[in-house]
Amino acid sequence: MQPVAPNWRTSSYTGTENCVEVADNDAQHVMVRDTKARDRGLIAVQRTPWTAFVEYAKQG
Repeated sequence: MQPVAPNWRTSSYTGTENCVEVADNDAQHVMVRDTKARDRGLIAVQRTPWTAFVEYAKQG
């Protein structure tokens, strides 16, 4: 069986200078990469701290 390609989602702020994409990796991790440098790799972040970061960022 072939691995399933990640379903990357682009930030709603794409078009500015800081663009990111995220994809679910598994139940416990989220993958994050730079839209302008996809070939430079990604980071995997634990879901709980990532969710806290996103909620914090939404507050401005």
